[in-house]
Amino acid sequence: MIDLHSHTDRSDGTFTPEELVAEAVRVGLSALAITDHDTFAGYDAAVPLAADAGLELICGIELSTRYMGNSIHLLGYFPVTPPSDELRAWLEFLQANRRERNVRLIDKLRTLGVDITLAEVEKKGRTLTARPHFARVLVEKGYAKDLEDAFTLYLDESAKGYVQRQEVPIEEALERIAQSGGVSSLAHPVRVAKNNWAKLAEYIGDLAGYGLRAVEVYHSDHSPENVSCYKTLAEQNGLGMTGGSDFHGGNKPNINLGTGMRNNLAVPDEVLEKLKALAG
Repeated sequence: MIDLHSHTDRSDGTFTPEELVAEAVRVGLSALAITDHDTFAGYDAAVPLAADAGLELICGIELSTRYMGNSIHLLGYFPVTPPSDELRAWLEFLQANRRERNVRLIDKLRTLGVDITLAEVEKKGRTLTARPHFARVLVEKGYAKDLEDAFTLYLDESAKGYVQRQEVPIEEALERIAQSGGVSSLAHPVRVAKNNWAKLAEYIGDLAGYGLRAVEVYHSDHSPENVSCYKTLAEQNGLGMTGGSDFHGGNKPNINLGTGMRNNLAVPDEVLEKLKALAG
């Protein structure tokens, strides 16, 4: 059993790298990819822990990008060679953009009567502060009943407190990953084009021309119909396939590492072997 999409508390998960490795061993994973948002900090910390535990650890990243006016998440994997110093430096630029958005988000929330400071949120965000950390503060201060409520009321794209983050063009992100020897994969395509199959097919075809290498076929949000559709789209465009739970610990309590939501996930071992071949 493998899982190629997970997050630590170095981005928007709640498990420390040590806890995530321990959970991977507990549930019987043979391989795990850490794909934190905009940072390799969680992966870096987990490397010696995974080695001691006999767990194959794959270096990954998840990037927020912009394409055709839409926010699209892109996964990058480095299963053969480590990411370059140039890519790591570029991630620092993305992290600065994220912090600038967080400052604007604080200002927006305060105009809505929410008594909140960036320092409070950054205490929870550690090396990278994201919206789930805002949600936790909102719940603790009584502005929302739970994390889902915090997003619905304030943080989702349709919510009154939402502030758009400056996202890089997907073409640039694809190029950066490729230049660093990585393999790019379209994350959770169920969230792209809102299941408009024709538009999604058009997007994937276009992105393949820009250098997209794979599609995340297996994901906790994907129904059997989704999986079948994304497999077909990947095959039609000569792309590889990836998959994972998108585990976030307590921030997504219904999703389990390795098995997804109510055991709806089973990523074939061959997915990792083919991913390595794409990077080779």
